[in-house]
Amino acid sequence: MAENPRPHRHTKIVATIGPATESPEMLAELIRSGVDLIRLNMAHGTTQWVAEVVSRIREVSESVDRHVSVMMDVKGPEIRTGPVENPIKLNPGDLIEFHTETFAAAADGVHRVSVNYKDLPGDIEVGSIVLVDSGLLRFRVLDKDVSSVRLQVVTGGILGSRRHINLPGIQVNLPALTEKDHIDLKAGVRAGIDFVALSFVRQGEDIRTLRGVLDDLGSRARIIAKIEDQAGVRNMHEIIHETDGVMVARGDLGIEIEYHKLPLVQTELVCACQAEGKPVIIATHLLESMIQSPVPTRAEVSDVCNAIREQADAIMLSGETATGAYPLESVTVLRNMIDSIEPSITTPINNRIELHEPKSKMLRSSVVLAKELGRSGIVVFTRSGFLAYVLGALRGREVPIYAFTDIPTTFHQLMLPWGVEPFLMEFSEDPEKTIQAALRRLKEKQWCEGGDWLVVITNALADDKIIDTMQLRQVGH
Repeated sequence: MAENPRPHRHTKIVATIGPATESPEMLAELIRSGVDLIRLNMAHGTTQWVAEVVSRIREVSESVDRHVSVMMDVKGPEIRTGPVENPIKLNPGDLIEFHTETFAAAADGVHRVSVNYKDLPGDIEVGSIVLVDSGLLRFRVLDKDVSSVRLQVVTGGILGSRRHINLPGIQVNLPALTEKDHIDLKAGVRAGIDFVALSFVRQGEDIRTLRGVLDDLGSRARIIAKIEDQAGVRNMHEIIHETDGVMVARGDLGIEIEYHKLPLVQTELVCACQAEGKPVIIATHLLESMIQSPVPTRAEVSDVCNAIREQADAIMLSGETATGAYPLESVTVLRNMIDSIEPSITTPINNRIELHEPKSKMLRSSVVLAKELGRSGIVVFTRSGFLAYVLGALRGREVPIYAFTDIPTTFHQLMLPWGVEPFLMEFSEDPEKTIQAALRRLKEKQWCEGGDWLVVITNALADDKIIDTMQLRQVGH
């Protein structure tokens, strides 16, 4: 782990890479600037690109001595309009038909386009609202038959080719993974991705489906469920229980639900994740104006600060770092806001989380002890990452969690949870040697100073039995 370039921060930063940031030079700057996770958006990515870019991320991380994790965001199933020869101008009151099969043009004043979803007529009802192109176009369903839907334009505009369709409140019969997703996942697993973000998760079964695919591929990647429609919100508790983490994907979610309810749903999702001890990422439109502007709007600053105050595990940049003109400035803005807002948070440790195992309850005690000591932290040794994830979920403000592991995959996956600083280190057969090596590493990298007291969670041998221990250790001068 590199020498800490900033004061300790709990909230992690996710950045999407694309043309603006995928060069080795820009990747190095991005990683140095404080990014913890790098997202690959497979809506725009190919399998060859995945192999090249993951390898490049690992090489650059090694060269700057600061490691990041890699999250593949699979495209998932989408309902889209088909190609149009020329953009169609739609006025309020105009009629348009969506066809799931081949159709013939007619000079009757009705616009006609194809859609890629065969079950559309069966899924929607007369009177339903249909949104197209991020909600810019709004239609009402007038009639339907087995292969077409007739709609009236409510809010007009220009309809181009392959525009995304949203069906608010309608449970669609789409698979959890498309053929492209399966191909992308194979490439991602070969390249060594750490997380998979699954789009449009509607139920717990979607997570189980992806888990089965990853198991078959021999991957230990953790799953992040993207909640971005009403079905996902309705089934949030079932989904959170099944998944390893959640992304509040506010782009489509803000179209699918009433816009004024979005902040309430965001808070509900964050609280539900914290109660289950699962990481949660706030995504989309955090600094949208910075795609073209070197500074954020005041509203964006307030929005990001709200996510930090809610103690989301991570905040994510999309177009800002993928294609924007100011990718590094965007990361700096997030880091500055985290550094300013985190010290002002006064909430107690997370008491919503249910801890059933005695060892988990000991972890809660370790957070309380570290907070009482002041200027302290928790050292934990973990191979699965479970202990560090629970410690992060407890939200011990101003208590850094130094998580040591000897498993590279676990090391990368520990970059997501709130407040966790991971270290990759060989473990000795003698637990005392492992503890001393960890304390030396923390002092050498200036995470703590000689004389600091740390709470250490580890195993010890007593009468040939392994017992869990919580120890107080002082860093040597």
